[in-house]
Amino acid sequence: MRFSPDLEEGRLIRRYKRFLADIETVHGELLTIHCPNTGSMLNCMAEGARVWFSRSSDPKRKLPGTWEIGETPQGRLACINTARANALVEEALRAGVIRELNGFTGLKREVAYGVENSRIDFRLDYADHSSAWVEVKSVTLGFAGTNVAAFPDAVTLRGAKHLRELACLARQGVRAVQLYCVNLSGIDAVRPAQEIDPVYAAALREAVAAGVEVLAYGVTLTPQQMWVDRPLPVLLEPLQVDPEALLVLPTF
Repeated sequence: MRFSPDLEEGRLIRRYKRFLADIETVHGELLTIHCPNTGSMLNCMAEGARVWFSRSSDPKRKLPGTWEIGETPQGRLACINTARANALVEEALRAGVIRELNGFTGLKREVAYGVENSRIDFRLDYADHSSAWVEVKSVTLGFAGTNVAAFPDAVTLRGAKHLRELACLARQGVRAVQLYCVNLSGIDAVRPAQEIDPVYAAALREAVAAGVEVLAYGVTLTPQQMWVDRPLPVLLEPLQVDPEALLVLPTF
């Protein structure tokens, strides 16, 4: 996935009201841009850090641009635009990069399913009339001193609901897949963030016990382009985390 038009660089002044960010471009222009991330962005941003944003030419837009990439306090790059994850995964699926899911003959997005009024990110249909139901989560939470990323970065009732829905499918003999798209550079593995959302971590382990497949794929990320390129292990057992590695959660 190439960014078109090219992203512009700036420095973060602050993020506030969840969806707004003030930045200064490399040319000294002060802008308020859209922050397309509903999460806490824990360990994912720092005042004064570099950011890259897409600028819109649409005169009807209230804000002139969208924050796409940020430099983390650990010096990594993170794609903070969570809407990119599904597009990246679809591109990788169609290119055969996610080998565990290869061979499908049809792909549908946002299919209604389940008992809790949910929509699955992808339903893959195969020639033998089987299907795979795939839920995608974007991972951007990293820590100093380790190359293991974690999900979620804040309590997510919706994420736990999706795991329950997947587990229900798996118990019925339907192939159900939780796929973590790791939009963070310098990562070698993924784990549930037990210290942030123990309910989600427990739901993930219960889903695995029910037969849900859990996959993680890493993304190579630059200010010019990004692409899914490698499988990563998922570590289900709780890890000890230095409390100082968790920066203060932002408030809005």
